[in-house]
Amino acid sequence: EVVQLTLPEDQKISVTTITVGLSTVLTCSIRGALRPPIIWKRNGVILNFLDLEDINDFGEDDSLYISKVTTIHMGNYTCHAYGYEELYQTHILQVNVPPVIRVYPETQAQEPGVSASLRCHAEGIPNPRITWLKNGVDMAPKLSKQLTLLANGSELHISSVRYEDTGAYTCIAKNEVGVDEDISSLFIEDSARKTLANILWREEGLSVGNMFYVFSDDGITVLQPNECEIRRHIRPEERIFTSYEEICPRVEGEGTQSCLWASAVNVRDKYIYVTQPKQNRVMIIDIQTQKAVQSLDVDPLPTKLHYDKSHDQVWVLSWGDMQKSSPVLQVIPEASTGEEQHVIRTPFEGVDDFFIPPTNLIINHIRFGFLFNKSKSAVHKIDLETVTHIKTINFQNHSCVPQTMAYTHLGGYYFVQCRRNRSVAGSPQLVIDSVTDAVIGPNGDVSGTPHISPDGRYLVSADEDSGRIRVQVLTVRGEIKLIYDLQTNIHVSDLTFQPSFTEGNQYYIYATSHLQTDVLFVELSTGEMNVLKNLKDPLTSKDWPWSSYNRIMKDSGLFGQYLITPAKDSLFVINGRQNTLRCEVSGIRRGNTVVWVGEV
Repeated sequence: EVVQLTLPEDQKISVTTITVGLSTVLTCSIRGALRPPIIWKRNGVILNFLDLEDINDFGEDDSLYISKVTTIHMGNYTCHAYGYEELYQTHILQVNVPPVIRVYPETQAQEPGVSASLRCHAEGIPNPRITWLKNGVDMAPKLSKQLTLLANGSELHISSVRYEDTGAYTCIAKNEVGVDEDISSLFIEDSARKTLANILWREEGLSVGNMFYVFSDDGITVLQPNECEIRRHIRPEERIFTSYEEICPRVEGEGTQSCLWASAVNVRDKYIYVTQPKQNRVMIIDIQTQKAVQSLDVDPLPTKLHYDKSHDQVWVLSWGDMQKSSPVLQVIPEASTGEEQHVIRTPFEGVDDFFIPPTNLIINHIRFGFLFNKSKSAVHKIDLETVTHIKTINFQNHSCVPQTMAYTHLGGYYFVQCRRNRSVAGSPQLVIDSVTDAVIGPNGDVSGTPHISPDGRYLVSADEDSGRIRVQVLTVRGEIKLIYDLQTNIHVSDLTFQPSFTEGNQYYIYATSHLQTDVLFVELSTGEMNVLKNLKDPLTSKDWPWSSYNRIMKDSGLFGQYLITPAKDSLFVINGRQNTLRCEVSGIRRGNTVVWVGEV
């Protein structure tokens, strides 16, 4: 018998759009007598249904069922009959997401005559449209020179406030599949009539929050970037509240008492956890009181921390020694309770580094992390909740030893930077599909360190040797498209994303250099590059052995407009709204560990 298969011309490509959380069916339109079983692929990799949680093919008609669609499922699915690969149907799955918004500030008090801004950040697919109400009434008819909307409505700016501007301002974000809203309140009152509530709000909210906490040789500096003002300086000889030990104990034979820090994380704007590699401990700072409240002994040379918000735990990597010969990964559970913390050693051997994807507005739960052993061509996938090994993903066929990773929930891709080896010039990144845990292949010829924008839409890869920076965008169809190939002479050390103040859902990137004194900024919507010059020399790698980021660039969150970057003996504050240098704070040596603390 001859197998005769058909696929109508108009069904070769089929596009399905589905809202997140719903289930969907992709039906294969290949028909014919004696048709062999249908084989499904995602991103060119055959789907093995035994391994997949949300996807199965339990129907009689060989359809593909996705039981609970998330943004990772967007992308390309193909079907063909077994043995007849040349006739295939492509299904493109687009996933819509209802808007999620944040406003800032939730409440503010201003005096008549000053300007006030109310901000609203909205994410969703398609991009939401933003409207504002004041006390329930649409503000669009009231816009004037005095009252303007900026950045596609994500900022409401009042140039000179009057008493009648007091009110509840509602930001509403809407797209085809949903709506979200939140209120930002504005109170106008003159200084003579300051209410008690206002005084408390000013004193409490602003005294410890919206600050950079900078860890340097001389202790901890709390910096208010707007005024470039040092609000508090915690010195090395100050004491830890519970144990009464000095924050940075004096070392025999050293003249001055000084601190050595490696890594710090913000835990829900309540605590900062910071490593002291030479003391083999993690110190906990209480943000409300601005005091060191506890220190935890960990394995020798703790060099990297990550706060896993989904499970409220802090991951600690200790090297054992400077050769990293006996590394240990540890976990501090219930990190945000801050009371009587303890450390659990994980069972994983030879962990050289680890990667846990960050959360964002749309993805607030992360289930898996990855461990790598620097000499092995593989990554190990672990369950963050049970702290157990799930599987090993091998890169042998691609001769790639992983160095760093990044993740986007749009299409569910991991990007792996491969360690450079002497024989091959910049080997390309590998792409892993998180739905199947399969290696899809190289990311074109893109090499370097991958950085993903907070919303998952942009992938910026910086090749530190060549200075080449490639910008790729993730489309609503889960495709990875190159939009800019920038040639720079900046050998990038660190890079961060600053939300744009002129366009909604857009970013600038700011990048520091390993060696030079310049900072690069690029407008992602146009690819336009500029440089801030003469920000003094970065720390040397010898002075910063803990990571390749010998000059960090730290942003101030979703609504922040300031960034901070350290030089050898000082700090520079950058105004990201104007793309200018705000100030230099001198006398801060090796301040390369920085945490931003938002509203407390």
